[in-house]
Amino acid sequence: MSIDMSQHFTFGTLLKYVAPSIGTLLLTSVYGIVDGLFVSNFAGKTAFAAVNFIMPIIMILAPIGLMVGTGGNAVVSKTRGEGNGELANRQFSLLVYFNLFCGIAMAIMGFLLIPIIARAMGATGEMLELCVTYGRISMLSLPFFMMQLAFQAFSATAGKPNLSLKVAIAAGVTNIALDFILVGALHMGVVGAALATVASEYVGGGACLVYFALPNKSFLRLGKTSLDLKTIGRTCVNGSSEMMSNIALSVVSVAYNLQLMRYIGPDGVAAYGVIMYCGLVFGSIFIGYSIGSAPLMAFQYGARKHREMRNLLKKGLTIIAVGGIAMFAIAEMAAPLIAKIFASYDEGLYQLTTFAFRAYSISFLLMGFSIYASSLFTSLCNGKVSALISFLRTLVFELGAVMILPALLGANGIWFSVVVAEVVSICLASACFAKLAPRYHLLPERRAQG
Repeated sequence: MSIDMSQHFTFGTLLKYVAPSIGTLLLTSVYGIVDGLFVSNFAGKTAFAAVNFIMPIIMILAPIGLMVGTGGNAVVSKTRGEGNGELANRQFSLLVYFNLFCGIAMAIMGFLLIPIIARAMGATGEMLELCVTYGRISMLSLPFFMMQLAFQAFSATAGKPNLSLKVAIAAGVTNIALDFILVGALHMGVVGAALATVASEYVGGGACLVYFALPNKSFLRLGKTSLDLKTIGRTCVNGSSEMMSNIALSVVSVAYNLQLMRYIGPDGVAAYGVIMYCGLVFGSIFIGYSIGSAPLMAFQYGARKHREMRNLLKKGLTIIAVGGIAMFAIAEMAAPLIAKIFASYDEGLYQLTTFAFRAYSISFLLMGFSIYASSLFTSLCNGKVSALISFLRTLVFELGAVMILPALLGANGIWFSVVVAEVVSICLASACFAKLAPRYHLLPERRAQG
């Protein structure tokens, strides 16, 4: 049965609704970690560094799927909130087909350019060879990975948030089982890890594609559509913030790797890989909540239910604040254990990873607010402000910090760059909200009317 988006949401019903979206991203992050664990412990730190070195380039190609999902999420949910279910289905179908076309194009381009890009970034010898191998194999499933990213958002829009969770579990089990066989038992190294990821992405994207293509009990189904450049344009503008955020994050990761190679060497890249794997797990909670709750806000916006919009906002900010404190505490305590799991075979790498992860974890106190603010404006169909927050947060604030702080503080400045960026970012998000909240009736009635 599909969930009624028009109901009043308490903390309990809201968390129940967004839990599958959070769980989906958590599982996606966890099976990414499994790749890293198997590669690090069975193929060594050079292979581990190579995978982490090329991963940002792969992730630069994929976020179109996230753009289509989050941007289309708001467009389709708003249309449903206005009472036009037939048009919502046509918009949904168009956007899924558009995403698949883009995925095929990105895969071809990536396969051709990865060796050139890896060499330009400074990879040489064995590391270059491993980078190219992992990257090119990964391109085989890029269209399905992009479909998986899009359907994570569309599943909530369709009133079936549990669908993406079930698919993520199936994909995760596939990835872990094949990692165990190909990397652990058969010692296939980065080739095995890449093939395991490819198989899991076929499951993740393909299962949802089949579900929505067949008769189902959700609000949405794939079917006939027609080219509507206005809908595609609104989706791209509206979801550009999430796409830009992920592209910028990948660009920033490249900058981190370049700075780490300069100041520390391959051990720094390996330590940063651990932080990125684990940071994605913690960050996926904020992102999952934001993606999962966005259709609710968009639906209420389309239905002009301002009181329920304010209710969702208040509860969202509370959940983000409590979650940030909890994640910071957990990360600080778990840092030595996490470092030991990945790098117990190298004492120097273990100590470096422990220190770096503890420094990075301070950002968990703040990052959720900027992520939620960007998603909020996306759900209100204000893609420009959403993109501004995402763009400045990563590509300007964090990139600037990672380039400047090491010159002032040495290698340690690299690990604290994200903290500085999040402080500035939350100030920007607060200013945008203060200026635009009255327009969307997000302030209490007496203030909004004043």
